[in-house]
Amino acid sequence: MLNDIEEIVFSEKQIQKRVKELAKKISNDYKGKKLTLVPILKGATVFLADLIKNITIHLNVSFMTVSSYKNTESKGVIKLTMDLKDLPEGRDFLIVEDIVDTGRTVNFVLKKLKTVNPKSVKICTLLNKPSRRLKDVNINIDYTGFNVPDKFVVGYGMDFNESYRNLPYIAVLKQKIYKQQKETCLPAGREE
Repeated sequence: MLNDIEEIVFSEKQIQKRVKELAKKISNDYKGKKLTLVPILKGATVFLADLIKNITIHLNVSFMTVSSYKNTESKGVIKLTMDLKDLPEGRDFLIVEDIVDTGRTVNFVLKKLKTVNPKSVKICTLLNKPSRRLKDVNINIDYTGFNVPDKFVVGYGMDFNESYRNLPYIAVLKQKIYKQQKETCLPAGREE
């Protein structure tokens, strides 16, 4: 697996430092509020785990699974495969994403959460890829770990055809890996 890496974009040390900074800001911003984190599975799992270990206020977590990727390309259709179990009104929701790419997925989740009369809904993403944002998607990202260039990245929860999530850093794979995987047509569950 390590031989498949072309370049490391963000090291484990860089990620951990930035996650702690985000957690501190979130803790300060939501002090005394009823915060519910809404991570988008599966990609946000690792980010969520590190983030909540560093948040110093009371919080709830309610999961959603949304998918739109196959291989390295967005299918363009958002598929909700697991909805939130608890949607209490009047809470502060914080959507937790691994990466915001075109913005379709987070926009879909944002609209869904706004239907339950929240006190507020904000967005926290580890990676932001503004160069890929669709013109018709108007979102405001409140907490960003890193802006990332227009490269398909894996690691730290992000996958390519369900592999590489367990890398402790964020990396780009060698081109030959993408070509081999496309030929075998393995399914993927990558969010955007």
